[in-house]
Amino acid sequence: MQMRKAAIAAAVVALGATGLSACGANEEAGGDGDDSLTIALLLPESSTTRYEQFDRPLFEDKVAELCETCEVDYKNADQDENKQADQVDDAISSGVDVIVLDPVNGEAAAALVATAQDSDIPVIAYDRFIEGADYYMSFDNNRVGQMQAEALVEATGDTGDVLMLNGDPDDPNAGQFKEGAHSVIDGSGLSVIGEYDNPDWSAENAEQYTTDQLDKIDPASLAGVYAANDGQAGGVIAALTGAGLDPTDLPPVTGQDADIAAIQRIVAGEQFMTVYKPIPVEAEKAAEVAVDIANGEEITDTTDFQGVASFIFDPVVITQDNINDTVIADGFYTVDQVCTDDYADACSAAGLS
Repeated sequence: MQMRKAAIAAAVVALGATGLSACGANEEAGGDGDDSLTIALLLPESSTTRYEQFDRPLFEDKVAELCETCEVDYKNADQDENKQADQVDDAISSGVDVIVLDPVNGEAAAALVATAQDSDIPVIAYDRFIEGADYYMSFDNNRVGQMQAEALVEATGDTGDVLMLNGDPDDPNAGQFKEGAHSVIDGSGLSVIGEYDNPDWSAENAEQYTTDQLDKIDPASLAGVYAANDGQAGGVIAALTGAGLDPTDLPPVTGQDADIAAIQRIVAGEQFMTVYKPIPVEAEKAAEVAVDIANGEEITDTTDFQGVASFIFDPVVITQDNINDTVIADGFYTVDQVCTDDYADACSAAGLS
């Protein structure tokens, strides 16, 4: 998948070169790539569409492109941190050369990292921070929350009552999104009348919470909703329409991940915005670093994030005005994928047909 050159150039924030190199068992493999190498890719859940639809295939394809002798050992934890701990143990027992870990619980995963490192297996913390990891790569999560909140403030005219639906408190990214959002909303003219930390990010929980809140107020009086991701945005919108609001006249609702359903809701005027994190940049960079580590190559051009050598990428706000210039131009989705029969008229009105 080709990314726009400008987007890629802007995506990686590289503030310094640490010159760190792989260690332990991976040095023994050597840099010639002749030996068979195994990279464990351990992702946290499958309810968010990005992991199975984008992160996994992009990572696996890039590894295959870079290293003919490399094998990817993929597992998904299905939002179960005990299952993920077993998967890490299995990876260690099988003697993988590097672990790429997107943790279910970032704080608890520090112990998993330490166990892997005790066996001379480096760990890349993927998308979510893990203290003590060898490397970390993700988007600027605090900035994501700020961008969502800034869009909400602008869309509401900086006045009125809003709800806030945050992510799973065990997800380290969720706390950063929340902090970034509050840094904007708390200094604005908006009033948060209800706030919820969704324990599994689910649309179902988001819909139920929003429905419960709307039972206490006039739904038409709600100025907007901060939803930390697109799944929750979908649940919020279902609750709003279920309360009798016209789907084309909803208060602004934020989102994140640029899910195909969210892009369609934005085209239709139901969801105000989402945050697009160019996943190919992240997944392919993770694959490059994992292959280099496995081959004992030096890793450069990192920046420091909480003491871990990191690669931090820039997110992009998507509204109805720039769908063509972002996810369509990047090949993330095609017009045909977005503009199904149900959205044909909306796509035509938005200039996507």
